[in-house]
Amino acid sequence: MPKILFLPHKIILPKGATLYAQTGQTILDVALQHNIQLEHACEKSCACSTCHCIIRKGFASLSGWSEKEDDILDKAWGLSSESRLSCQAIVGNCDIEVEIPLYTVNHVK
Repeated sequence: MPKILFLPHKIILPKGATLYAQTGQTILDVALQHNIQLEHACEKSCACSTCHCIIRKGFASLSGWSEKEDDILDKAWGLSSESRLSCQAIVGNCDIEVEIPLYTVNHVK
């Protein structure tokens, strides 16, 4: 079972967390199953960037991304070359390390 290390986030997850995922789950689904309240304003439909995360380790082990995800990521705050939408990033067989950005582009909140 691959391990997901969520780095500390001062609001959502002050102490960070280490979770185990089933291969084939999305990062967002794993987080929500463990009561980590990542934003996902579009309900996992790849239509917003509120579930944006940065993969600090293990990026290559995630599923590939679509052109649609790439277009949506362009709207994310704090975008980096290791950015993914957690609703679209499917966990492979290797451990990953995830940073949740401090801010999101959520106009509803």
